[in-house]
Amino acid sequence: MFRSAHIDTFARENLPPIDKWPELTSPPSYPERLNASEVLLDKTMVRVGREKTALIAAEGSISYGALFDQVNAISLYLESIGVKPGNRILLRGPNNASIVALWFAVLRVGAVAVTTIHLQRTGELEKIAEIAKVQFAFVDHRFLDEWIAIKNYAGKTLIYGGGTDSDVLVAANKFTGVHQPCDTASDDVSLLAFTSGSTGIPKATMHFHRDILTIAETFAKEILQPNETDVFAGSPPIAFTFGLGALVIFPFWAGATSLMLEAAAPPILLKEIATHGVTVLFTAPTAYRAILPLFDETPVPTLRRCVSAGEHLPKSTWEAWHATTGIKIIDGIGATEMLHIFISAADDEIIPGMTGRVVTGFTAKIFDEDFNELPRGEPGLLAVKGPTGCRYLNDARQSNYVKNGWNFTGDIFIQHENDYFQYQSRSDDMIISSGYNVAAPEVENALLTHQAVMESAVVGLPDEERGMIVTAYVVLRPGFIASDELKKELQDHVKSTIVPFKYPRLLHFVETLPKTTTGKLQRFRLKD
Repeated sequence: MFRSAHIDTFARENLPPIDKWPELTSPPSYPERLNASEVLLDKTMVRVGREKTALIAAEGSISYGALFDQVNAISLYLESIGVKPGNRILLRGPNNASIVALWFAVLRVGAVAVTTIHLQRTGELEKIAEIAKVQFAFVDHRFLDEWIAIKNYAGKTLIYGGGTDSDVLVAANKFTGVHQPCDTASDDVSLLAFTSGSTGIPKATMHFHRDILTIAETFAKEILQPNETDVFAGSPPIAFTFGLGALVIFPFWAGATSLMLEAAAPPILLKEIATHGVTVLFTAPTAYRAILPLFDETPVPTLRRCVSAGEHLPKSTWEAWHATTGIKIIDGIGATEMLHIFISAADDEIIPGMTGRVVTGFTAKIFDEDFNELPRGEPGLLAVKGPTGCRYLNDARQSNYVKNGWNFTGDIFIQHENDYFQYQSRSDDMIISSGYNVAAPEVENALLTHQAVMESAVVGLPDEERGMIVTAYVVLRPGFIASDELKKELQDHVKSTIVPFKYPRLLHFVETLPKTTTGKLQRFRLKD
């Protein structure tokens, strides 16, 4: 490891032991000193020019030069309030120009970005703040209530947006002068990206400055092949690494333009694609299916690249999209632990119904539960090695994900004779619905906080529209009577307790739950 620039050494001290890391294959040949913010913003601005449009967002169109000036000012402001390299800075806000500027500034000063979804609730935020030991938090003024309600945060909250005296972006704009990017090591931690654990306890994945550039040099360079004329858009929040790559890292690496949408429901997304001439689209299969019936009213002739990830892309959806648009959807599987997509295919290399082949630099195999490699055509556990890999922050579950140097993603795949990988299912209790990961225990715990619920069990059941649908089975306490009104009350309760998209769209009242003789819940029987 290189000499760290971090004065606050928390992140480096809480990396897993090196012998618990996955084996890195084709490690990138980046220099020892590297700041991803400088590479993606400063150097790209020099290449494409200050006047080139970088972002189209709620705040308007922003050029590379204007964004650079804002990031420069925010960086000076951060240092003026005592931010030190290695400090953890939480970001809470929807996709817009402000959140992008803040993300770049955090990396520029050598701090560690802790990305969150702006709709996360107090209980979820408390877990993140505790695990990451957050010291500063940038919070959009519209999403302040859930944040200020957390009890375990003693750091500084920086409210942004609104243009009032309390807006730290207004305060930051008063700073002038040139900010020198922090002289970070290429293996200094730059990002803590949280992923749902199957137990409901989130895990913080740790990514270096070099990792951020690596996903551009692998998936984007080989599969996506973007250029400066591209306009990127999509539905995933940049709090998800899928969205961060799609809407920040890849377009800035290419010198392109990114359309940042605070709300990206399919009808809105389609309208904005047409309005702004979007050429590259990232979203989940659910959204592609929802957009299809709307094409007659809103044609989008500029689209040239469509990428799907986050959940299984059904062959029927791929074929319907291709028949309607002539565009072959690029399918892919990635993981927050790996930062982005590592198996995919593009153009004439695409085989409908197959995820694809390993992206150059990655290796993948199929194993059984006893770590025996399986022959081609047999389903088993997907294991991956590459230039990125899983590093959990101070988490014993590192040993569950990384075994014998391989990253085990929790997916069941088949590898065919032609080296293509085909998705089969998840191997754990994680529910993937409309591209979002939902941990069954997290929803169960939210239900159990309602006075009417004595027991709960949550599973994911197959659903044509969403891939899987969150389904709850509830045993009521004595004195409560099952009804449609109570069902809606419980669903609304979950929405108010955790991120709303995790609520059970199906909810059944039952007398008992299936259990073993020792009292352990048997979720598989509910799935059957």
